[in-house]
Order: sequence, then C-alpha cells, then structure tokens
Amino acid sequence: MNAPLRTIQAGRDGARVTILDQSRLPHDVVTLDLTTVEEVAEAIGAMRVRGAPLIGVTAAWGVALALRHDPSDAGLARAAEVLIRQRPTAVNLRWAVERVAAAVRGLSAADRADAAWVEAASIMAEDESGNERIAEHGLPLIQEIARRKHDGDAVQVLTHCNAGWLATTAWGTATAPIYLAHQQGIPVHVWVDETRPRNQGAALTAWELARAGVPHTVIVDNAGGHLMQRDRVDLCLVGADRVAANGDVVNKIGTYLKALAARDGGIPFHVAMPTSTIDLAAIDGMMIPIEERDPDEVLGVTGYADGVPVRVALTAPATRAANPGFDVTPARLVTSLITERGCIAPTPAAIAALMEHDIR
Repeated sequence: MNAPLRTIQAGRDGARVTILDQSRLPHDVVTLDLTTVEEVAEAIGAMRVRGAPLIGVTAAWGVALALRHDPSDAGLARAAEVLIRQRPTAVNLRWAVERVAAAVRGLSAADRADAAWVEAASIMAEDESGNERIAEHGLPLIQEIARRKHDGDAVQVLTHCNAGWLATTAWGTATAPIYLAHQQGIPVHVWVDETRPRNQGAALTAWELARAGVPHTVIVDNAGGHLMQRDRVDLCLVGADRVAANGDVVNKIGTYLKALAARDGGIPFHVAMPTSTIDLAAIDGMMIPIEERDPDEVLGVTGYADGVPVRVALTAPATRAANPGFDVTPARLVTSLITERGCIAPTPAAIAALMEHDIR
C-alpha cells in the first residue's frame, strides 16, 4: 500500500486513541481523537470504526480509557455495558471487553488503567499478527487457482462488504490473501460488491484496493450471481462478524445469497476471520442476534457533489424500510474457514479442535 494509514493508534500519553473516521471515506481522510468511553462508544455505534476485529480492538481501548476516569468495579461495569450494547452481532466486541475486564478485575484501583492499557495493546498486536497469518493460510487457495490459469490471466475473486485493513488493524481478513498474492506478483482481480445500504464495498473496499494497486471492479450487489453463471468468478472470499459452533457464518446482509449462487455454480466460498470471531456459545447461526439498523440507511443515500456531502432520498415520503444488517450463511454452503491458526472445514468437530488451545 502507499502512504500507510492506521485504522487506530494509541496515544503515547495513555489518555487517548486516534481513529480513522471511516464514515468520511472515501472522499475525506479524517482522524479523530477519542479520550472517553462515551466517545469510543459513539464511534462504534456510528460506524466511524467498523468491522468485527476493529470494533473489538477499539472497545478494548475504550475500557482502558474508562478506567482512567473511574477504576472502580462500578466504573468497569458501566464501561462494559455502554460498549457492548453498541453492536449486538459482532462477537469480537464483547470478547475484547470481557478480556480486558478479566485482566484487571483482581487488581487494585490504582493499577487497573495501566493494566487495561497493556491488555488492549496486546489485543491490537495479536490482531495485526493474526491478519498476517490469515494471509499466509489463505494464499494457497489463490495460488492453486493461479496455477490452472493461462499465463497472465488473473484470478477472479468476489468479495462482499469490507473485510480489508479498514476492518482490522493491518491486512484485513478476506483481503489479506489477496494483498499477499498481489505482492507476490500473482495476477488478481477483485469483483467488489457495492454492499447496500451503507456501500462498504464501493466506499471502503474499492478505496483500499485502489491504494494498494489491486485491480478491481465495483458491481451492484445483484450482479454477483450473473458473473458466477458466466464463469467470471473463481472464488468468493468474505469476512465474518460471528461464526457459530456448527460453522454457520453471520456476515453482512447479502452474504447468504452470494453463497447460494456460489454453491449452484460450483465456486469455492471461503470465510476469513480471526478465532475471536468464533462463538462457541452459539450452537448455530439462528441463535445469533441480527442487528436492525436505522431504516434511513435504506431510504436515502449520501454522495458528494463538488466536494460537499449531499443526502438524496430514494423513495416516496410515505415508504417504510426494514434494514437488517446481517444474515446467516449455513455451514453447508461454506467451503472453508480461514483463520490465523489455519484453514479448516466449517464443522463442529473442526471448530472444537481449533479452539481447544489458547494461542495468547
């Protein structure tokens, strides 16, 4: 990538974190300093930071900031509650908050903030190294297809939403193998679903692929099946917000339809995510709460005209909208799960074996 950016950075003073405000992309690159748990919660809820791994990292820093102001048990409980309620579907949020809370709960009030800061830093470092390992474990899937191609023909990858470095702290999840393949000189082309209604594919994935010099084309969400029917997609690579114990995958709304089309076309459908996204308490995907977002996201769209953001209505004033943020892709439609610990089949046995040891 050119001029490296970071989705989140910890302040050296231990009293702030700086985020890249993703609600302003791709037109404006703006950073924000967050100094309180309330500011962190707002950034997560308003999707200034988004992507399951990144909101977990951000929430960890949020707990640390909260303990700077109130290190009591009550302060810790309040911080956890305000952060966890922001986004109910992505399990990384709760996982990170509970991990920081567990790290400080037995300490004196005077030691809690510093210990939380160290734990949040560990979570962020693990996410970055995990991104690299996901890239390494996913790369052979692209290499295998590239070997079957005619010289110079690109491997055609379809992705959905944004599971890139904007959703994490480094390479991303679903895009990590793509970036590594590109760096190694393997021709790759990415079909980028626009991902209505927030257009994370068109606004974010396309922006970061362009910065990295990876060839890509934005398509409307309903074009993916058409491309698969005409043999213009070699594999699908998506991320996940939560994976159930049986291998069901909860990801951005529309993922299920892509998986159905891929199955009909005999196209591999891979899901990349850190093991912190696996929720063993969820027996299957239907147990996982699906976030219902503001209907206004569906009823209108924001674009830019002459450098100025403009909100445009798409429907008649009396029209109502429903806006589920995620859907469930059954494990039977998933070819493999790509994690920092390796690629596995999306089965209860494989997931249980993967999670038997703690790599922290």
